[in-house]
Amino acid sequence: MNNSIRTSRTISKTIVYVVCIFLSLLSLFPFWMMFMNATRSTFEIQQNSIGLLPSKFLLSNWKVLEGKSFNPMIGFMNSMIISAGATIGAVYFSSLTAYALVAYTWKLRQPFFTFIMAVLMLPAQVYSIGFYQFMYQIHWTNNLLPLILPSIAAPAMVFFMRQYLLATLPLDIVDSARIDGSKEFYTFNRIVLPIMKPAMATQAIFTFVIKWNEFFLPLILLTKKERYTMPIMVSLLRGDIYKTEYGSVYLGLSLTVLPLFVVYFLLAKHIIAGVALGALKE
Repeated sequence: MNNSIRTSRTISKTIVYVVCIFLSLLSLFPFWMMFMNATRSTFEIQQNSIGLLPSKFLLSNWKVLEGKSFNPMIGFMNSMIISAGATIGAVYFSSLTAYALVAYTWKLRQPFFTFIMAVLMLPAQVYSIGFYQFMYQIHWTNNLLPLILPSIAAPAMVFFMRQYLLATLPLDIVDSARIDGSKEFYTFNRIVLPIMKPAMATQAIFTFVIKWNEFFLPLILLTKKERYTMPIMVSLLRGDIYKTEYGSVYLGLSLTVLPLFVVYFLLAKHIIAGVALGALKE
């Protein structure tokens, strides 16, 4: 009887593993095709759009990409500066705001939180025209700062961080730190932030991906080629009226996707640790 139970459990686990491996390969297949097409010529892609093995045209595709009217490395650096700066600012100040909403008792705390949620309901298209006019008046067009500083005010992230702190932050620790003479910012930076690592990692991934792929605001604010971001440059990879270099297009897309993989793999361990901690908390 025990042997049959063990056998059935082994078969069930094997089926689960096979299904998970299949789904993982299926989700990675489009990215693998994109990376392989970045090494192929336009003729090879037109003849056979599905290529599972790399070809020998990576260098020629890079030369075609460099031959455009912009520099892809400058676009890569601009996107990296915007995404990294916006992510760091948004995660830190949203965590600080959420901490103020949880750890302090003040008269306008609930109205302030309600106002933040009301701002969350406004679509970006509503204020984008006024935002552009304001940036134009203070001569901040063709500047990366307008794409970084507004990210500090992130209502959705404040809501997420507040809910996380309500569930994980014991206020007795904060009170004990105050009794011991700890300053408020020291308490936040040394005690609260380590507790919030899983939530911060999750929001950092989402924020970095959103800012890296952002297209609308950079398109209307950045008009100089040396300020272009990677999404803008990829959108300009159309070739001439006679031929489109698909290999260089796939190479540009690959350069756009690679940092997202790096950021995810760097922060994924914190998310997994947070899930495991929550599972063992009880």
